[in-house]
Amino acid sequence: MNIHKITLSTSDVPEKLRNIPTPPKQLFVMGCNVNELLLRPCITIVGSRKVSAYGRIVTTQLTEGLAKAGLVIISGLALGVDSISHMSALNAGGQTIAVLPCGLDRIYPTRHRELARRILAQGGALVSEYPEDSDIYPSNFIARNRLESGMSDAVLVTEAAEKSGTLHTARFALEQGKDVLAVPGNITSPTSAGTNNLIKSGATPVTSVNDILHVFGLALSAATPRPPTSSDPHEQLVLNLLFSGIYGGSELLKGSKLAVSLFNQTLTMLEIRGQIRPLGNNRWGLQ
Repeated sequence: MNIHKITLSTSDVPEKLRNIPTPPKQLFVMGCNVNELLLRPCITIVGSRKVSAYGRIVTTQLTEGLAKAGLVIISGLALGVDSISHMSALNAGGQTIAVLPCGLDRIYPTRHRELARRILAQGGALVSEYPEDSDIYPSNFIARNRLESGMSDAVLVTEAAEKSGTLHTARFALEQGKDVLAVPGNITSPTSAGTNNLIKSGATPVTSVNDILHVFGLALSAATPRPPTSSDPHEQLVLNLLFSGIYGGSELLKGSKLAVSLFNQTLTMLEIRGQIRPLGNNRWGLQ
């Protein structure tokens, strides 16, 4: 696809970005009309690059529920929470916008080229304020964060360490008058220290999709996620347990009341069909 340039002087820059402190003088866009996407409810989802199993699960479940409710998901195409957010939105049949810290001729990180293609193919967009052939500087990443929050109506942080760069996005959101939401985590987990501190500072705690929709003033029933389905009753039993928040192999076995051999066979078939994935340490998660 061609890269389309829009400028502040021609009023093509989205209204949401025209009114933030330090608005971009120009934007480079690839894919769908960004202004049309931004007319819909939009949420920026960000978090740790070194995401934990817990962070992966909550990011996936929340993003899929929001995408199914019609929200546009915005993130930065980075490793960890960013890429999980984009992928989850696509898997749920939604649209997503990736804001890059470099020119759109060089996807960063390079391992996410295929993800970028999927975003475009599914009606999303890639956005940057940097022209082609631009070098990537550390300051680009912080500057990019103000665009992520600026394009959205609220910012959700699903997992972040105490000094995570993700917190720059939350700070920009507050400066721009946007709602900041955070997922609470285990108080002993370093990867949740940042989100727990955000909540102590006044961020809205999020434990379900409905918590987020309430902030947007949307009907709660619109995004009530449903468990994945299977025609096999044993598989459906395990899927329901995973959907309810049980991830440990021992707890799943106990809750299913299946014989060990049948339980292991059921897990194997679900994994082969791509409905579940191993998280390590005998823990399982929904795909």
